[in-house]
Amino acid sequence: MSRIETILLATDASPASEAATEAAIDLACGLGARLLVLSVLPGASPGTRSGRQLALEGIVASARAAGAIAEELLWEGDPGETILEAARAESADLIVVGTHGRGPVGRLFLGSVSDHVVRHARCPVTVVRPLRTTPG
Repeated sequence: MSRIETILLATDASPASEAATEAAIDLACGLGARLLVLSVLPGASPGTRSGRQLALEGIVASARAAGAIAEELLWEGDPGETILEAARAESADLIVVGTHGRGPVGRLFLGSVSDHVVRHARCPVTVVRPLRTTPG
């Protein structure tokens, strides 16, 4: 088994992604891996960009406080494809994504970024469910 040196956490910085964030930070610290915190904006407004940037900075600060080597990435595009592109560009050994916990019916009608990433990633993917499901 190859060593995990780079972990890509894909997050929308929502409460539903908090469990994935915690899991990624724990993994990075435990494995001594670099943590890349990625958020994808699908053509968002400048206000959304600055809010997301602040959220990413907070996640990175938490990761560093826990002892991880971490940096933030803010990309634009289709979330599923952009996560895969970032993972390839950054040579990620593992992708960590959250899921909103909507189940198979939600994926059928709403689509699922995590499902897309699992099906198309070139490296292992860990999908973390929230501790509590969120409405929506």
